[in-house]
Amino acid sequence: MDVHISLVGRRNLSGEIYRQLRTAILEGRLRPGDLLPPTRELARSLSVSRTTVTVAYDRLTGEGFVTSRVGAGTWVSEHLRAPRGQGRSGREGAIRPRPLWDALVVPTPFVPPARFDFRTGLPDSTLFPYEAWRRLIARQFRPDAAGRGVYGDPAGHRGLREAIVRHLGVARGVQASADEVVITNGTQQALDLLARALLAPGDRVAVEDPGYPPPRWLFESLGARVAGVPVDREGLVVDAIPRHVRCVYVTPSHQYPLGMPMSLARRLALLAWAERHDAVIIEDDYDSEFRFRGQPIEPLQSLDTAGRVAYVGSFSKTLLPTLRLGFVIAPPSLCKAVRKAKFVADWHSPLQVQAALARFIDSGGFARHLRRMGAVYRRRHELVTGILARDFGGRLEVIPSAAGLHVGVIAPGATADRARDLVSRSARLGVAVQELSLFGIAPPARAGLVLGYGAIATGQIAEGLRRLRRCFEEMEAADRSSMPAREEALHPA
Repeated sequence: MDVHISLVGRRNLSGEIYRQLRTAILEGRLRPGDLLPPTRELARSLSVSRTTVTVAYDRLTGEGFVTSRVGAGTWVSEHLRAPRGQGRSGREGAIRPRPLWDALVVPTPFVPPARFDFRTGLPDSTLFPYEAWRRLIARQFRPDAAGRGVYGDPAGHRGLREAIVRHLGVARGVQASADEVVITNGTQQALDLLARALLAPGDRVAVEDPGYPPPRWLFESLGARVAGVPVDREGLVVDAIPRHVRCVYVTPSHQYPLGMPMSLARRLALLAWAERHDAVIIEDDYDSEFRFRGQPIEPLQSLDTAGRVAYVGSFSKTLLPTLRLGFVIAPPSLCKAVRKAKFVADWHSPLQVQAALARFIDSGGFARHLRRMGAVYRRRHELVTGILARDFGGRLEVIPSAAGLHVGVIAPGATADRARDLVSRSARLGVAVQELSLFGIAPPARAGLVLGYGAIATGQIAEGLRRLRRCFEEMEAADRSSMPAREEALHPA
């Protein structure tokens, strides 16, 4: 292992080598079992005598930091357990980030997994076609297929952009050319590129309330002013969009987190509003591939005749979130700016993975995979909504939805605090759900839950919901037992 040691301007060379190696061991940069360079090799790289290095090694050996054996070398002692997270001897440093980053709490909702996992945003990883994908990736890492190690187009692999346009044209009615597509590292980067291309510090952005929090944090981090717009059973309330909004972010096909689609009348009203106010609509079509009944919801992008809609999609729900592959279809007037923003951000996403996905789509593998997943998720959707309607009557009201990987439920007459208590009680029984108030912006927070069915096995749904109902019953029993005490306090003898 190469070890960086600086002797510039130092006098006690042997002592300096000892000190820097000892610090690296204590801070965990050199871990137990790591092999140190041979004394002759390290002496040559530092331009010092071998004796100088040997003295330092002997001192480390005598103090138990390293172990040596003739013919085997010198390595960090196995019994050491260096303190973690110290870095620079535990000094915090004087440089401070912008206040926004101190206030932002990044959630870690996906680890560790619960036994009965009803959290949103997770597909079933057991359904991923691992063997087919392994063969596709292996094919792309042959010398004649890997682009010979040169940088590519910031917009992404041409074959994948063409495959996405063909797929969306058939499956979603999206009208675009490959030149309007930029491949991104998931939806979040797609939003970042659009924001870089569109927004200046101080510009106003409207988002759904309740809605998906990360886009809101992203816009704020770039200096935009974010306004929440209420959502009703028809979707975003267009008449409630505040003045001087430059951009609106919406999830019209399957509102996140409530689950209902935006009505046609509301979609047309939003498009008309954008044209009147010279604004842009960012349409996040995040899990529209999974529709279980009714007519497909026509994307805003396909209804747009004025070039006001930027369409964002992702393969995180249809394949795996860890692939980090998404895309943005920008209006022609924005294409060059979004492509340049991608170049500035990270030049391009991994080309071999893009090429593998292009082949997967073109071969029909992606369509077959979607049909297989759609059948599984349809069954889970029916099971979850059926059990909620049958066993939670009066406690939870299911918001009608016909697509996606989650359902939203309202708790009539309850408070957000009570929903939060229910989530905590459920967690103790191995059931992970999310309270609706997590996604709200403006008070008062709605009382309810969001239940995903992507990550939980079909055979676990009934037991998980049975445990959730048990939590309701325990809370209601506790309420009944406390009633006499409250009555006594109100009406003492």
